[in-house]
Amino acid sequence: MLKFYYHPSPNPAKVALFLEEAELPYELVAIDTRKGEQHTRAYKAINPNAKTPAMVDTDAVIGDAVIFDSHAILLYLAEKTGKFLPTHTPIARAEMYSWLMFVASGIGPYSGQAVHFKHFAPEPKEYAVNRYDFEAWRHWGIVNDRLATHRYMLGKNYTLVDMAVWGWARIVPFVLGDQAWEKLPHIKRFLDEINARPAAQRAEALKNRHAFKTEMDDEARKNMFPSNEPQSTT
Repeated sequence: MLKFYYHPSPNPAKVALFLEEAELPYELVAIDTRKGEQHTRAYKAINPNAKTPAMVDTDAVIGDAVIFDSHAILLYLAEKTGKFLPTHTPIARAEMYSWLMFVASGIGPYSGQAVHFKHFAPEPKEYAVNRYDFEAWRHWGIVNDRLATHRYMLGKNYTLVDMAVWGWARIVPFVLGDQAWEKLPHIKRFLDEINARPAAQRAEALKNRHAFKTEMDDEARKNMFPSNEPQSTT
């Protein structure tokens, strides 16, 4: 059995989509990050980085396999099932790894920081907003250009890379602003196509299984952004 540690945010959404597309049985374990559940000792034993998602595969042949980081989980599940991978050739795998890591090192971090500084950070923040907004737009522009000439990120076939992009594409207007879809029409076409898939609709519906905290109050800020708390010097 797969235990899937989940919060309704972009990175867990990628994994949820894979699980639903592959029709894998799994146990959903809610981690309410605004309540600080990611910082418990029990959860940090699974993911020492105190982030979601994480996964424990209790069906592993030798003990439990523990995986954290959304792209590590995607690769693990793809290799475990043999699904949503490109053909096993050096050229196809090189392309997959390149775009998958582009999302991991660029799309996710810059989009996340753009959201943080635009919507949640205290003033002054003009420099940070300009920095991360520029980089988020630059990275999404690269994806838009790619999708202008490819149905999916790796061409004709739907793969785990598309799931990785989808996780963040769902919140592009929140990242970039209301004008995003006017300037990124190919991402919008891609998003609409994946959203129409029954598996994507099931993945989106997972958030309704638990009453996740939605208020960004002082408690949530402390739990979500612990670096903003005064650090002890003793």
